[in-house]
Parts: sequence; structure tokens; C-alpha cells
Amino acid sequence: MSEDCLFCKIAAGEIGGPFVYEDETVVAFDDISPQAPVHVLIIPKQHLASLNDEPDEALLGHILRVARQIARIKGIDETGYRVVQNNGPDAQQSVFHLHFHVLGATALSPQMV
Repeated sequence: MSEDCLFCKIAAGEIGGPFVYEDETVVAFDDISPQAPVHVLIIPKQHLASLNDEPDEALLGHILRVARQIARIKGIDETGYRVVQNNGPDAQQSVFHLHFHVLGATALSPQMV
């Protein structure tokens, strides 16, 4: 855990509301500034700033499986959803803790997130 990382504090349960999903590896929660009616963030409990920190393939595969579960939980698995990962400042990554966005419940524009 990085002591000054907002997402590490959320993953540890120190701040934030209820989780949409939690297991031993990741947590998922509703985004506080949603870009779609459903906008959930999935973060690993382990601090990794970005994909450049080389998360292992098992973690990345697990996150994508969790994204599918989130879509089911939120009822958007049949209508469609987007999974997005922004990596670095030019990609608009605003919190430097690896995270994935699950968006849906509306027709998504190409520019979203």
C-alpha cells in the first residue's frame, strides 16, 4: 500500500462507500464522477501505478473476469458495456493506481473516458 494513494486507501476500506465487488485481489466501486449511468472502477488491492509497473497476466485476466461480473451485477451484460484503462497523463489517467473503468447503461460515444 502506498500511504498517499487515494485508491490504496479505498481498497483498504479506510475511505469511501460500499464496494460493488470485492475479493482477495481487487475491489470495485461506483465512480464518484460517472461518465455513464453505470460507471464502476476496478482496482487491484496491490499498489501498481500503471500498466508500466508490469502487473502479472493472472491479475489482468482476473480484472477482465471481474469486469464481466460487474456488468452482470449492474444488469448491462446483455445490452453492452465498455472496459477502459487509461495509462499515463496523456491518456488522462488522473489517479496513479492501476484501474479499469466499466461503463454502460447507455449508448456510449467514442470519446467517453
